[in-house]
Amino acid sequence: MVLLVAWCILLVLCWPVALVVMICLPLFWLLSLPLRLIGISVDAAFALTKALLFLPVRLLGG
Repeated sequence: MVLLVAWCILLVLCWPVALVVMICLPLFWLLSLPLRLIGISVDAAFALTKALLFLPVRLLGG
């Protein structure tokens, strides 16, 4: 919602920049998707490693 309001203010103040932002924003989103997937994968790998390291403690009831 804040992004929409900021874009509307930018549209009123400087409409060419607002149009460039409107065109480039989906491109930046598409470029950031692989980085998000890498982040999710790394987070999952760390969670698996933590679960495997703490498994003996959980089995012994500690």
